[in-house]
Amino acid sequence: MAKDNPDRQGSRQEIDKQLQLLVDRFATVPVTPDVDRATLFLKDLLDHPEAGDTLRSQFGSHRNLEPFLMGIVGNSPYLRDLMLADPPRLLSILKEAPELRIRRLLSLAHDTTAEDEAGIMRALRLLKHDLALTLGLADICGAIDLEQVTGALAGFADAALTAAIRFCLGDLSRRNKFEPIDQEKPEVGSGLIVLAMGKHGANELNYSSDIDLIVLYDPDKAPMAAGVEAPVEFVRLTRRLVKIMQDRTADGYVFRTDLRLRPDPGATPLAMSVPAALVYYESLGQNWERAALIKARACAGDLPAGEAFLHEIVPFIWRKYLDFAAIADVQSIKRQIHMHKGHSAIAVAGHNVKLGRGGIREVEFFVQTQQLIAGGRNPALRGRRTVDMLDALCEADWIRLRTRDEMREAYVFLRNVEHRIQMLNDEQTQLLPKDAEGLTRIASLMGFVTLQSFEDEFLAHMKKVQHHYAELFEDEPGLSSELGSLVFTGDDHDPETLETLSRLGFKQPAEAASIVKSWHFGRYPCTRSTKSRERLTEMHPTLIGALAATDNADAALVAFDSFMSKLPAGVQLFSLLRSNPQLLSLLATTMGAAPRLAETVSKRVHVLDAVLDPAFFGAMPSVEEFRVGLDRTLSQARFYEEALDRARIFAQEQQFLIGLRLISDTLSADRVGFALARLAEVVVDRLLRQVVLHVGETHGVVPGGNVAVLAMGKLGGREVTASSDLDLILLYEAPDGVKESDGKRPLAITQYYMRLTQRLVTALSAPTAEGQLYEVDFRLRPSGNAGPLATNLEGFITYQEKNAWTWEHMALTRARVIASSNPEFRQKIMDNIRETLTKSRDRAKLADDVRSMRARIEKEKGTKDVWDMKQVAGGLVDIEFIAQYLQLVHAHETPGVLAQGTEEALEGLREADCLDPGDAELLLEALRMYQRLTQVLRLSLSGKFVATQAPGGVLDLLVQASNCPTFTRLEIELAELQNRVRQTFVKLVGPVEAVETKVSP
Repeated sequence: MAKDNPDRQGSRQEIDKQLQLLVDRFATVPVTPDVDRATLFLKDLLDHPEAGDTLRSQFGSHRNLEPFLMGIVGNSPYLRDLMLADPPRLLSILKEAPELRIRRLLSLAHDTTAEDEAGIMRALRLLKHDLALTLGLADICGAIDLEQVTGALAGFADAALTAAIRFCLGDLSRRNKFEPIDQEKPEVGSGLIVLAMGKHGANELNYSSDIDLIVLYDPDKAPMAAGVEAPVEFVRLTRRLVKIMQDRTADGYVFRTDLRLRPDPGATPLAMSVPAALVYYESLGQNWERAALIKARACAGDLPAGEAFLHEIVPFIWRKYLDFAAIADVQSIKRQIHMHKGHSAIAVAGHNVKLGRGGIREVEFFVQTQQLIAGGRNPALRGRRTVDMLDALCEADWIRLRTRDEMREAYVFLRNVEHRIQMLNDEQTQLLPKDAEGLTRIASLMGFVTLQSFEDEFLAHMKKVQHHYAELFEDEPGLSSELGSLVFTGDDHDPETLETLSRLGFKQPAEAASIVKSWHFGRYPCTRSTKSRERLTEMHPTLIGALAATDNADAALVAFDSFMSKLPAGVQLFSLLRSNPQLLSLLATTMGAAPRLAETVSKRVHVLDAVLDPAFFGAMPSVEEFRVGLDRTLSQARFYEEALDRARIFAQEQQFLIGLRLISDTLSADRVGFALARLAEVVVDRLLRQVVLHVGETHGVVPGGNVAVLAMGKLGGREVTASSDLDLILLYEAPDGVKESDGKRPLAITQYYMRLTQRLVTALSAPTAEGQLYEVDFRLRPSGNAGPLATNLEGFITYQEKNAWTWEHMALTRARVIASSNPEFRQKIMDNIRETLTKSRDRAKLADDVRSMRARIEKEKGTKDVWDMKQVAGGLVDIEFIAQYLQLVHAHETPGVLAQGTEEALEGLREADCLDPGDAELLLEALRMYQRLTQVLRLSLSGKFVATQAPGGVLDLLVQASNCPTFTRLEIELAELQNRVRQTFVKLVGPVEAVETKVSP
């Protein structure tokens, strides 16, 4: 066998010397529970062609090395996989002092560069593997302490973020969007601020921590290239930064990254401007955000800018005076997250060492609460690190020496347990294993020889934390109310709470309790902030009471849960409801009776503001009151687009109020159509004015020209529902000799009014940040879609006289001018329409045309569903056709029968003896029934009504609107009514049969 050459022997001696130094520092050698299994894994290491022999040669002279490695591979799958993935790396870790290697890895990460995104992602991930194994081995053997471990992890996060930011800014510079002050360090003077929050900010990261970041930018400092928008580019950069850090590749990830601690994360961009963030914290900042910002630290990007920002918000975080509201909030957070009523016993198996009783969170919370209270007056209490602040609180006489020592020892012990849990599988978890085998692994990695000795020490620390923590909050109020016990914390349901829910009317109290508990897990956007969960907790008694007061408490709670799932944010709504119990009661009723309205609230919480106006409980606003209200809100708009948003807000609020009036029985169903029509015509009229002004800025006006909007269909007849389209025609006229508008960019007359119409359609129907107003339909204009979008009045009159089809004259009976540039033009239009409708007609031919039209519609849209009250035989279309047919028949001799609304038309025909009183009564009865039921359905539901699937509250509203005793009876009466209406149609107009001939003009 050949002897080693001198160089190789010297190399081994150097390795041996360094290993001896490391072995001398071993304070802990993990026990190996399953020696046979661990031996197999160790054999894989020793069989490695490059590192195996060298490693094996060290076992004889370093007796602790082999059992140490056995303990690692036998207990920690994650560290074992890192060792087996690269045994030479393991050797290099073992031969280097961990402090030196950590420093070198952080330096390498900080200076990492790459040609492309994939390159920098791979480089950082491989360095993270190296760091994780280095720290894991040094941590377990006791060569480094907790502060060194957590500080190294946080330092690596800082370095990786810096490298990623340099890459992203460098790429921006290459694309001529960014002009760095320092090409090598583009983050210098960049105005880009990355704040580390939570454990990252305090340099207390654990092995598998997420990193919580807030990304800001200073638009005045950012050296963007000319024409480049900083907000757009910094949001894109932030999204790319997150991808580099957390996307899982074949090499794993660097750190999972969470940006939800930024101000109002549900409504703000990923990167916020410094001015916007300052305004938020000064005006809207919450106490939980004050607590979070205690640990905030500028960790990457433009560090001086970050430190300047943190200095700016010092007054927000640290109040000069004792803040009792903050203390109440702190107590609320504590009750909400940590109260486990009836479950004060601390277990070991399956216990959460972070969130459970006596856990890490209680130590942190113990410290932060007192920092918030006292840090405003004592700057020494403003530190980030938990252990340091225990010392500071003790020095400031806020806690006793024994309390400090016991909390510190417990904190260090529990953090080490947390790290051992995460060493198993690199999972972001703080749950101890539930089985003895898993617990034994944790105990072994902690250096305990037996599981019992680990459990004893674990329980001792947890009980001490629980004692000191409870002492801090010993005067805290309980979670109960006049309704009874309502506690929704802990793993198991509180028996007294289940009893309370059952007594209140919940038939499935356990399921109800589970739903309420789920809100506090932050699964919905509206419950992700601590502040919103605090407010929700505080309103539990009122909310549960309001839901219990509905006809079906369980269904109402399920509906409210669905509503919660769609809310983008919760603080605003929960605070509003908590302050206004009557509003909560109304909303609870809405949950069960009108899912469509509930959907509106979930998307546009601001609509509830209008309910607080005392006028809500008064009479329905008149057209003039709608005008005054809309004019008031439009007058506050600074520009055209803001006017469109304000119009949408106003309309949404008023539509919602109309719906609530129906639900709360302050507006009868048969008046809803009038109310919605009033609102729509005011909105169209006011937006036409806005459009004329907006178009006029560029194209001027047509001198002497007139314009009007003609409402057709449901709007013309004042029978609008919550889902109605607006059927409109825009009419205009211009003086002879005027060829174009008078603006800086004049348009020909036809083009001008076409542009005006297009802008009006957009103003009414385009979705903006505040949603959509109405669907708009201009197909009833002459020649339909084939004709010009805007119609000259003269051409309109000629068309109606010579080319219009019978069905177009039927539609014209409902025409009504709702917006006009002057009253004379309005009257001129209505006079011409009246002249068209009062022409003499051939009754037999007219009846043929009406039957033919009805047959065609029935062929395309016919149905036997009694709840399709528009298209079903004997439904609304039949009644409307009868009214329109009889008006066209008799208007020549009796012009007074003309009326845009179907109800008014039928009444007028009856009064003029043009319709038999018995037939009129039947048709009016059916029309009013159909309209009431339709209004209820359109306001309550978004899709098709299926009785077997509809909420019970909707069925109750239908029964209430129909004056029938039961829903079953209502369906029977509806079918009978439709049959009688069809018979009347046949009697008055003729049988509806397939007609091959065209409907005549």
